[in-house]
Amino acid sequence: MKRRDFITRTGLAAAALTLRPSIAASQNVQPGAKKPGRFKLKYAPSLGQFKNLAGADLTAEIQFVADQGFTAVFDNGIMNRPPEQQDLIVRELGRRNLTLGPFVLYADFSKESFVLRDKDARVMLLQKMRQGLETMARTACRHALVVPGRYDESLAWDYQTANVIDNLRACMDVCQPKGLVLVLEPLNPKNHPGLFLTKIPQAYALCKAVNSPSCKILNDIYHQQVTEGNLIPNIEAAWDEIAAFHVGDNPGRNEPTSGEINYRNIFKWIHARGYEGVLCMEHGQSKPGRDGEQAVIDAYRACDDF
Repeated sequence: MKRRDFITRTGLAAAALTLRPSIAASQNVQPGAKKPGRFKLKYAPSLGQFKNLAGADLTAEIQFVADQGFTAVFDNGIMNRPPEQQDLIVRELGRRNLTLGPFVLYADFSKESFVLRDKDARVMLLQKMRQGLETMARTACRHALVVPGRYDESLAWDYQTANVIDNLRACMDVCQPKGLVLVLEPLNPKNHPGLFLTKIPQAYALCKAVNSPSCKILNDIYHQQVTEGNLIPNIEAAWDEIAAFHVGDNPGRNEPTSGEINYRNIFKWIHARGYEGVLCMEHGQSKPGRDGEQAVIDAYRACDDF
């Protein structure tokens, strides 16, 4: 599953969610049955990921997620939800002590905004940052995802790198005083050709150059398996700049255990390092419908058994 397809599908699913009461969240928890224990790490389903098992009601789905032992959720499109839905999500997460993972603040794959020394691009980026602060204030989510966009074929690479650093520093002037952390996500060039940021070492160098606690890395393990492999050593090398993870197996970008990545060992290693952040389940499922959604839950339960 491609990243853009995932965002599109989850956006459509979110648009279909209603606020009507539902009892679907308890559909696969029998009366009197013992609920599963909480996961060791904060694996975060996306809102809409369990629509067949939990139904289309936001409150019911959040309850379902909590009942399965998850301690976090994420919603790429929460920035674009109406305020009343944002408020409902935050309220229901708070009641169940669930964490909200990073939201997408800027991910325009068609523009070269960050690599340019351009006044209009800078104005646009700073306006986006201010919108991110508004979302943070409403949702209490302090991590916002940024994809720096396309590279410029007409401009030397080192100039582009310098421009990205300068633009990120300008963004820090807006974000850092308020406590909003931008997490930079490298994407693999096979699925997303033409993007500036593709590798964890590249993101690491940017964070070191920007030198701000509000500029960190989101390590998408699926993308980095495609681009670099050598996953645990590369995570360790960039550890002090990583603030969040995305999860997906390869090939197919589906749930752990559906592909070649040994997620049990990766999760065990991350847990041993004392990681307390979110691991967003930004992937599809290898089987359709209710059975496929249950397989996702079972896969995380198996990989969390360490």
